[in-house]
Amino acid sequence: MSNVYHEITSLTENDCFVVFDREKTGFDFPVHYHEEYELNFIENAAGIKRVVGDSMELIGELELVLIGSNLPHGWIGKIPEESHIHEVTIQFHKDLFDDRFLNRNQLSFVKSLLEYASRGVKFTPDAIRNIRPRLMNLSNKNGFDSVLELISILHYLSISKDMRMLASPSFMQEQVTSRNRRIEIAFQYMRNHYDKEITLEDLARQVSMTEASFSRFIKKRTGLTFVESLNNIRLGHASRLLIDTTMNIAEISFKCGFNNLSYFNRVFKKKYACTPRQFRDNYTGTRTFV
Repeated sequence: MSNVYHEITSLTENDCFVVFDREKTGFDFPVHYHEEYELNFIENAAGIKRVVGDSMELIGELELVLIGSNLPHGWIGKIPEESHIHEVTIQFHKDLFDDRFLNRNQLSFVKSLLEYASRGVKFTPDAIRNIRPRLMNLSNKNGFDSVLELISILHYLSISKDMRMLASPSFMQEQVTSRNRRIEIAFQYMRNHYDKEITLEDLARQVSMTEASFSRFIKKRTGLTFVESLNNIRLGHASRLLIDTTMNIAEISFKCGFNNLSYFNRVFKKKYACTPRQFRDNYTGTRTFV
């Protein structure tokens, strides 16, 4: 990732997790990624920008996000000096919980939560208020009790309501899973040929339907038109190239199947509420961490 810094955290191989509890007036650490999972709690920082994958939003007074392994993320901005941001960051190894352990029935919700974290998970203010005292107190626990408490916190979050994933599936290049085989075939075709011209006729032929029938079918099943579905896949690849490479925007546009630069800029801004150049600038840091 050329525009995102690889952070080597202070978590050692002999420790399960590490907790940082600090006050600050702003965030100047560039957008970065690391192998460890990260649970980040922030209060008193309304208006700060959060970047997670291709998601960019202004945060509220209370913020709690779980970040998966190697997912680009960062918080950007400052608040008035008389205010103080309170941040509690918990980082734990990506292999802290063995797959066989997570596959037990009692851990099924935690397993799902850690899978969702590949896109970043944002929790509701109600969930944050309920778990806040335990997050505040985690650094006061030691040894085995601290590990049990971390597992308990993750379990509580895993069953909380209305959690929301942040980065788009197309950014993470996730497979679309559906109970309908025709939808899976259509999306697989679009993923394999996103950089080429794809027509409604091409997709309809893949699933043995007429163009009109397939057009109605994909809209009913996904809530998106054929063009919107294809554009989302292409934009996911484009956002990765904006982060991972130094290719210019026109090159990225054409490489991702957009044959018209103006159209690319327009659909990109509609999805991300910023231009491709602004999106890339959000990942530009002023310091280097390796």
